[in-house]
Amino acid sequence: MKIQSTIKSSSSSDAVNKSVESEQDQISQNIEAVLEFYNREEQKISSSQRALEQISNFIGQPVFLGIILLFVALWILANTLLLHFGMAAFDPPPFIWLQGIVGLGALLTATIVLTKQNRLAKLADQRAHLDLKVTLLTEQKAAKLIDLVEELRRDLPNVKNRHDSEAASLQKSMNPDLVLAALDERSESENPPNANVASTKSPSGKK
Repeated sequence: MKIQSTIKSSSSSDAVNKSVESEQDQISQNIEAVLEFYNREEQKISSSQRALEQISNFIGQPVFLGIILLFVALWILANTLLLHFGMAAFDPPPFIWLQGIVGLGALLTATIVLTKQNRLAKLADQRAHLDLKVTLLTEQKAAKLIDLVEELRRDLPNVKNRHDSEAASLQKSMNPDLVLAALDERSESENPPNANVASTKSPSGKK
């Protein structure tokens, strides 16, 4: 008896270890797939894009704001001191050159940030598309599981067979085209195209 119990306990522990190992393998595979996806996207970045993103990362730091404020303060202070000592200032008030430099810097900063945001937006679209595929696949698997459970319930002799309308509706997998059509129809009903036209008209009916 002790030998049989020992064999059973060892077999059960082996089964648990195998299940844990398989779960860990699935987790590692999922992690590797995600890392591989990000590595592929990183390899697609050109050298110019990578340089612009490094500049964008530096611009987003608080030290960059301090540099701008220090530059503007030194510029104004230098011109004010030159005028105070009776010397010709290189950019007297209202500091036309300083305004041009600040405007050009703002334009370049906005361009650099938009360049990085465009790439991140494309990456977000790819992730959203992948999430949609995974969601649809999960929904199909759930519908198949419900179908198998209902079939098992009908086949078991000791379980009373009854009609479950909710389970019957959940057995059908979702049609993506119908869902997208329903979403479009709802968005159009909430934001009718004539609403903007009507809002631009005056109460008398004239534009």
